[in-house]
Amino acid sequence: MSTGNHEEFDVVVVGGGPGGSTLAALVAMRGHRVLILEKESFPRYQIGESLLPATVHGICRLSGAADDLAKAGFILKRGGTFRWGANPDPWTFAFSISQKTAGSTSFAYQVERMKFDKILLDNARRKGVDVRERCPVTSVIDDGDKVRGVTYTDADGNEHRVTARYVVDASGHTSRIYKHVGGTREYSEFFRSLALFGYFEGGKRLPAPNSGNILCAAFPSGWFWYIPLSDTLTSVGAVVRREDAAKIQGDPDIALRNLIDECPLIKDFLSDATRVTTGEYGRLRVRKDYSYNNTRFWKPGMVLIGDAACFVDPVFSSGVHLATYSALLAARSINSVLAGSVDEEAAFTEFEHRYRREYGVFYEFLMSFYDMHVDENSYFWSAKKVTKNTRGELESFIELVAGISADEFDLSDAESAALRLKQRSAEFADAVDEVVRDNERTMAPLFKSSVVSHAMAQGSQEQTRALLGADADADTPIFSGGLVPSEDGLHWTRPQGG
Repeated sequence: MSTGNHEEFDVVVVGGGPGGSTLAALVAMRGHRVLILEKESFPRYQIGESLLPATVHGICRLSGAADDLAKAGFILKRGGTFRWGANPDPWTFAFSISQKTAGSTSFAYQVERMKFDKILLDNARRKGVDVRERCPVTSVIDDGDKVRGVTYTDADGNEHRVTARYVVDASGHTSRIYKHVGGTREYSEFFRSLALFGYFEGGKRLPAPNSGNILCAAFPSGWFWYIPLSDTLTSVGAVVRREDAAKIQGDPDIALRNLIDECPLIKDFLSDATRVTTGEYGRLRVRKDYSYNNTRFWKPGMVLIGDAACFVDPVFSSGVHLATYSALLAARSINSVLAGSVDEEAAFTEFEHRYRREYGVFYEFLMSFYDMHVDENSYFWSAKKVTKNTRGELESFIELVAGISADEFDLSDAESAALRLKQRSAEFADAVDEVVRDNERTMAPLFKSSVVSHAMAQGSQEQTRALLGADADADTPIFSGGLVPSEDGLHWTRPQGG
């Protein structure tokens, strides 16, 4: 419905990135009226270029975008290669070694986000979503108890008012409207980092079949990512401590070169490369405050997804996964409430419990991953030891996951959390050492380590659901009184006998 500059929709999504376009498509597939308001014009630049299989073969399969991704010619990512830990030699993991991601789904993509994001946004359009670009949201219509819509300006500067049953904030870490759900944004002291990144032509590749892998290399001041985006184009970024901001101040080109000189492996891979200096890839960029979470993810009429809600350090490529996974969870909740099958409190409690749980799993995994790196002479790495972490940080982590999956995390106090994380880090490090000793003939020890298996669990479950549908094994609630996904994966339902 519309009257002059006032329109009504079932759902308004603020932001057309992977989270927003995925949610919009999944809700529109249920026949609901969905509007995406995107402040920029696609294609547009974005970082976060390394995907996980669950995004490609799970969530994008459900939303209908998987076939278009397969046709796009993106670099195949079969796993990851790391110069990380006590062993000086790089080690590699492959998705195919896990039974849950083996076979035809044992890969993901390295993507140019300008292309990837447009594919997802165009998919939403095909699903019936009204997509309006160059339309920044200017305010949220909020009566205190409930959010009821937004106002925005179009490309010609005209003001519009849109009311809806739900407003979804998918506008990323720079969101200007997330505060309407209440609560605060809390930043992690453990992952308090800065990244300086750019693009290079002509960089080296790992030997086949790992030539499309992400390469992550630790060095005294932090770590590098090295992501092949085509046969010749590579995304390269250095992550350093927030306290070492001086290392990236001044001329960014000189700063990046100095950091590259600190890391022999990356320096070798870029020895014959030239930095891109024109177009969108010609800028050197800085990203800060890599990890945070909001104390609330929703209120009546509004929900936060993706980076608007939380983000964790990028070393394990979890950014797009968390964005699209939270989109799937929120879409199930919205579809269920609009259908009248589940009440709002139950539906969005399920969303928030599951999203916080997934964020907590990756947070714990990454704390253990950082802790396994041995470099006692480096201030960066000594600061990443969990036993040296502050009580407040560990208590914040406990509060993040407490009551969500207490049996799995077994967190009772900060001291026991530090000990458990230390043990899991040692377990992970032993698994890596076993992989290196066996000369990569088997990577089973890596996937048997608890932090890795937990990090892969939920994504592989959604991947299986997308591929098998009703033939997939029945889900069980993740907390007492909780809900489970429907057979088609698009809404919540009560478990059998529940």
